[in-house]
Order: sequence, then structure tokens, then C-alpha cells
Amino acid sequence: MELHGRSVRQDVRELGETLGDVISSHASDISFEAVEAARTAAIDYRNGDAPDRRPLERSLRQNSEDVNTDIARAFTNYFELINLAEERERVRALRRGEHESRLGDSLRAAVETLADEGATSEAVARVLEDVRVTPTFTAHPTEARRKTVKATLQRVSDLIEELDERRLTDKEREAKLKRLDALVESLWTTRQVRERRPEPFDESRNVHWYLANVIFDVVPQVYEELEDALEAEYDDPPEVPQVLDFRSWAGSDRDGNPYVTPEVTEKTLDRQRRLVVERYQETLADIAGVLSQDATRVNVNGLPESLQTDAHAVPSVVERTNERYPDEPFRQKVAVMLERVTRVDGVQPGGYEDSAAFHDELELLTEALRNAGLDDVATEYVDPLIRQVETFGFHLAALDLRDHQQMHTGALEQALSQKNIDYTGMNEDERVEFLTDAILQDQPVLDLTDTEGLNDDASRVLHRFDALADWQREYGPEAIDMYAISMTEEPSHVLEVLFLADQAGVTSLPDHAGIDIVPLLETESALSGARHIMGTLFENDAYGQSLQARDGVQEIMLGYSDSNKENGFLAANWELDRAQRRLAQITDDYGVGLRFFHGRGGSISRGGGPMNEALLALPKETISGEVKFTQQGEAIAETYGNPRVAERELEQMLNAQVRSRHAAVTKPDDPLPNHWEDAMDTMAEAARGAYRDLLETEGFVSYFEQATPITVIEQLNLGSRPASRSGERSVEDLRAIPWVFSWTQSRCIIPGWYGLGTGIQTYLDQGGNPKVLREMYEEWPVFQTTLDNAALSLARTEMEIASKYANLAEDNLREDFFPRIQAEYETANGHVLDITQRDDLVDRPWLRESLDRRNPYVDPLNYLQINLLNQSHRTDQVERTLRLTVKGIAAGMKNTG
Repeated sequence: MELHGRSVRQDVRELGETLGDVISSHASDISFEAVEAARTAAIDYRNGDAPDRRPLERSLRQNSEDVNTDIARAFTNYFELINLAEERERVRALRRGEHESRLGDSLRAAVETLADEGATSEAVARVLEDVRVTPTFTAHPTEARRKTVKATLQRVSDLIEELDERRLTDKEREAKLKRLDALVESLWTTRQVRERRPEPFDESRNVHWYLANVIFDVVPQVYEELEDALEAEYDDPPEVPQVLDFRSWAGSDRDGNPYVTPEVTEKTLDRQRRLVVERYQETLADIAGVLSQDATRVNVNGLPESLQTDAHAVPSVVERTNERYPDEPFRQKVAVMLERVTRVDGVQPGGYEDSAAFHDELELLTEALRNAGLDDVATEYVDPLIRQVETFGFHLAALDLRDHQQMHTGALEQALSQKNIDYTGMNEDERVEFLTDAILQDQPVLDLTDTEGLNDDASRVLHRFDALADWQREYGPEAIDMYAISMTEEPSHVLEVLFLADQAGVTSLPDHAGIDIVPLLETESALSGARHIMGTLFENDAYGQSLQARDGVQEIMLGYSDSNKENGFLAANWELDRAQRRLAQITDDYGVGLRFFHGRGGSISRGGGPMNEALLALPKETISGEVKFTQQGEAIAETYGNPRVAERELEQMLNAQVRSRHAAVTKPDDPLPNHWEDAMDTMAEAARGAYRDLLETEGFVSYFEQATPITVIEQLNLGSRPASRSGERSVEDLRAIPWVFSWTQSRCIIPGWYGLGTGIQTYLDQGGNPKVLREMYEEWPVFQTTLDNAALSLARTEMEIASKYANLAEDNLREDFFPRIQAEYETANGHVLDITQRDDLVDRPWLRESLDRRNPYVDPLNYLQINLLNQSHRTDQVERTLRLTVKGIAAGMKNTG
């Protein structure tokens, strides 16, 4: 059976030809010829038909500003279209894999694995009770495309799908191709660069689109797949509890973004509730059209009594539906439910008090349908809605609040000083004692509404906590019940948030704690000092009561981005692995449950990479079943933009977590061999030393500023958050996203591998055995995943192009830094190939094909960007073109930060 009518090569060729025709029609002849010259020169060099890139450089050097703009636009549009072609190819592979039952990391494969290992239905049920996978969407500014452009590209994607999957007549196909031509024409003539920086609420709306338009519909399909897999393996399959949850930082993450005000958070909460209610309304209206059963022909036990109960809440509605649908009690019930859901977001009384009440009504409906023998109707129409209500409630996605610890400390120093309390002068022990006593006493210390005399930052902190109590009353505690603290270094940083929550009435110990307080450990000192921080908190009377009121589970967030920026790739990965094992031991010692929140970015150097592999590589002793991880920027679009891809990603995450939890329960990890740990200690320490030596060498910041487009990236309207924390020019002050983005643009992705070569070489120089490293790669998922991810960053690095960016720096800076970087690259490259025993850094054929397809088209954008960066006096048009090259390279690399 042939599932598809097209191939990726056909899509790439036809989309490229269509774009070429559009450019020929709308651009000048000079521009069209310049685009073709650049394209041909780049391909010739990559194919070995030209000895160097001088023809490419010559083709770009003498162009007018208008021609350069057209070149940047042409290659940017090309990558936007080719990305759709490759996404379509991934969908083809998924559909073929499903059809042939050969997807190794599917839910069916996970259940088969457990069954093959002898897991009983009861054992599987216990595993599923533990499992909860929680993707958490952030607003971090790594999405480089305008919303208008994304909408056009979505239409193109839909057309490619129709051409690929539908059986069309020649006339129908021709009509689709004409529509495709029109959309590509629209794309070419649409402005690519944002004229204004998006505001936080714009970022919230972006996340909402994926939640309400893709994930909402995909979630029931994931549950159905899991249930079908269990039924295929077990005669008495276990019930599937809630295993998916979704959270968001968009509109609530205040760390480093002064524009995320309480007003923005409230608007976000309100819109999320409105969106999810609208989706329930649509679904109930659809169900009502199916539940037209005649009461004289089916058993309707339970429904009349339920409708009588409804009559107390919405009497006029019950009376109206009874008149409109006589002898159709199922339809009457759904019509009443529809009205009560509508009133959740309105001013009329009678709406459901919370989503649990709505859920109970749906359970009653499905039970009544099954009692009437209408099992298929219940399964197909009502059960999916039950899963959606379990997952999305009346809030769509729970919001996580976050701010930097300095904000809380500063706010308390100011507010308490007005009460003649010298919080500033207290040492750490005194602060812990003061905060503990203040939390446990009945009388409040602060009036959070009294912000007179406080600066803006302190006022916002107090206002936020005061508003939090109102938000929980209005939208439900489940809508916003977590608070993350960036750069947590001391126990007092956590107790400060508990104190503010107590003053707001969000927490009232010992009976009630309305938020999980989540320390974000991201610096070397915080990770190494975790026992002091967490142990002090677990032994603290106030925090202990709060923890017990939250079911005795402590969530701890690990920061991958800043850890990497501080320590380098290898040292950060090893320290994070050790930190997880230490934290698991600490919580175990105190009898506290543990949930890790992995603060991963989209790129390898910020903790990115295949999520399935990352979850499987986590230490077994850390796998409680619950796991959270951030998903951000362009990674959200790539993961959740296409429903089939989104379903697959969620299945892979659950596959990993189900298998890992079962393994953690049945086969606890043996201790790591001492010589493995010793090897990693040696390599990580040497790698960190090499990385820190690079960053701390005088002149490095200047080199970074001159040899990458960081100054352009800082001016891009990518997101609402500033690129640096304080506006100072230093690596420490710069946020991890622009740090990684800049190196990626210059094709020198040092955050993904620098120090690795030195680390491995140091181990070998000290008598280490290369066979041990190969053994570690074959048998230790942590080391394997680390090297595989580094290999991807090395493969995406192009030192010949990076050298051109290095030439932008002053001569002395170039000579000081680029040879070191190049030598480290070559050392890492050689060692990774030797350890993995591969001839190519890329061991996935589809990825190698993708890189080979893309590289000749990224090259002209890089060389154009270099030319423009080299201009000392840039006009407004040149600046716009420069920003467009940044977006084009990001699309071509399929990665920003």
C-alpha cells in the first residue's frame, strides 16, 4: 500500500523552482542573476567543482543594497520552504513506521518491552500511576519568524500534505499547485523582519496557539494509543491515569523581563481560560449532534436524576432543552453541560464551580451511554473530552511564576526596613531564623498593598504576590501554583518566597500551601552546595510544614543553559548528572519525594537534543516517574507545529519515561565503575579549565563581540526580554540564548563542544585507556548521549566559514583566539570519531542528507552577513538586510539558541 504521492526530493525541487519563478517575476534581473550566481558558486565548491569560495565572495562583494536585500530574502525564504519539505518527510517516515509497526520508541513498543520483561498488569498500573510528563513552554526569545510569515508557511504545509496524502484528479492537483504558487508569491512579498519587539502578551498568544490548536486535539490520540497497546498485551489491561500535563512560563516569567507585569499575567490567565472553554464548547456542540438517541429505544438510567440536579443550577436551561429535545435525554444533558461550561467564563450564575465538576458530569454521561449499550459512541466522542478536561482543566496550561532571587531579597530589604527590621544587615543564619519565625506566627509582618517608598522592582514583587491570591481565587489554584527562583544560592532565597506567599495568604501553615516553591540550581556553587541548601530547608520547621502540605514532593529545577555558559559543555553535563544523583540521595535521606524540572534549551549546548534519548540517559535513582522540562522558541514550533509530529514527540517522551520508571523500580542502577567516574572527573576538570581559560583570557569578550553578530542579535525583535541582565558587556552578564545564537550564526558552535577535546586528551595523557572510553560510550547512556550531542554540534560547525568571521576581529585578537578554537575543534573532532568508531560525525543518514542539502544554501547567507558586518557605516537598509541574514541562517541551521 502506497501511503504517499510525493518524496522529499520532489518537494524540495518544486518548492525551489516555484520560489525561483517568483523571484524572477518580482525582483530585478540583476537580483535574480545575483541569487543564481551565489547559489551556483556555493554548490560548485561543496561539490568539489571549484577549488575555493572566491567565486562566491566575488558574486556578493559588489552588489547594491537592493540586490543584497533580495539575496538575503531569497535564501531565507528558501529555508523556510525547505523546512516544510523536511517536516513532511518526517511525517512520511512516521506514517510508514506506524503502518509497518516498526517504531521502536512508540508507546506500543514501551508496553511490549514491559510485557517481555515479565511485568504484570498490576505492575504496569503502578508504573503508570507514577508517570507524569510535563512539557513546560517558555517565552524565551529564540523564535526568529514573524507570526504573519508562520501563518503563510502553515498554509503551504497544509497544501503539501494534501498533495502528498490525498488522491487527486489532474484538475484538483493543478488547482492545489496554483494555490501553492500564490502562497510562495505572498511569502516573497511579505516583510520578514519585525518592526517592533513583541510584548510578553504576544509571546503568550504564540504559546496558546500550539496548546489550543494542536496539543488539545493530539492528547486524546496519545491516550488512545497507550490504551490500545495495553489491550494488545494484557487480558486485563490497567486503567490509564493522567500521564501528561502542560505548563507555561509565557506571561508569568519575570526573571530579567520587567515587562512581565501582574497585569500581563492576569491577561494570560484570562485568555487561557477563554480559549479552553471555547474548545469545550466546540466539542460539546459536536457531541450533541451525535447523542440524538430516542429515550423510548435505549436505557437512560441516571440521566433524569442528573438533569433534575441541573435544574437547581440552571432551571431555565433545563426547561428549554427539555422542550427543544423531547425524549432525547442524552442530547438534553449535553446541551445543559454546554451552557454550564459557557457560564464558566461569563457573568451568569450556574457555571461549573471547577473543572472537576465538569469532569464528573462527563464521567456520568459516558457511564450512562455504556449502560445503554452505546460503548462506541462513548469511546469515540466522550472519552477524548474526558482526557482533555483531565489535562487542560479550565486553565489550558498552568502558569509557573519565576523571578531572580535578588528581586525577592531586594524587595524584603526595602519593605522590612520600613518596619524597622534590618534584613539587609542579617547574615544567612539570622535571615533563616527571622523568616521561619515570621512564617509560623499568626500575625502578618507586611501589608503587601502598601508599596509607598519602594522602588519599582520591589513594588512589583509585592504586587505579584498580592495578586497571586486573587488569581488563585478567580482561576483556581491549579491555574498558577508554582514559583521558580532563579540563581538560588542559599536556603533564605527559598524561604523569602515562602514568606511572601504567607503574607499574601496563599500559604497558611500547617494546613495549606498554595504553591510549590522550586529552587533553580544552575551555578557550580549552587549545584555543589545542594546538600546545604536543601538539607537546611528540609530541617526547617516552616518549610517542612509547607512541603508536607504539598504531598511531601520537592521540585528542583536544574539550569542547563547558564551551567554550560559558566563551565563549558562537558563539565556542565557531568556536573548536572552528578548533581541529580546527589539530590536524589539528599531527598532520599530526608524521606522527601523528588521531581526534577530540567531547564533545557533548544540547542545542544543548552541541554537540547532528542528528548527521548535525554530522558533514557537520566540516572535511574532520579527517576521518580514525574519529570518536567522546558520547551522554547523555535523548538516549540518544530515539535508542536504539526499534529503528527506533536503526537510522535509526546509518545517518545512517554515511551522513555514508562521504560525508565519500570527499570528504576525493577532494576536499580549498579554503581558506576570507579574507573568510569575517575575518567569523567579527569576529563570534565580539564575541559572546564580549558573553557574558563578561553573566556577569562584578556580580550575574549572583544573577540566575541567582533567575530560574531552579537550586536545585531541584541537589536533583533526576537522577544520581549532584554539580551543581557544589566546591559553590561560580559559573558557572565549575557543571557545564554544570545550567547549560543551568536556562535551558531558564525558556524563556530563552541558552546556545544569547546573543552571536550582537551578533556579527552588530558585523560589519555595521564595514562587513560582509549578502550575504556569506547566501553563507556557503548555501555553508559550518559556518556553516549553527551558524545552524540557534541558530535552534532561539531558537525554543524564549519571552521572555514568561522575563520571568515574571525577575520572581522582585530588582528591581535584573531591571532590570540581563533587558532585556539580551531585546534580545540580538531582535537574534539578526532577524539569523538575515534571513541564512537565512526567515519562521520553524523550517524543518521537522514540528518547527513539534510545537512548536505542545506549547507550550500547557508553559505551565501554567511558570506553576505560577513560582508555587511565588515561595513563600518551601515545604512538603515543594510541593517535590515543584516537582520534578515540572521533569520535566514537560523532557518538554515534549524537552530538559534
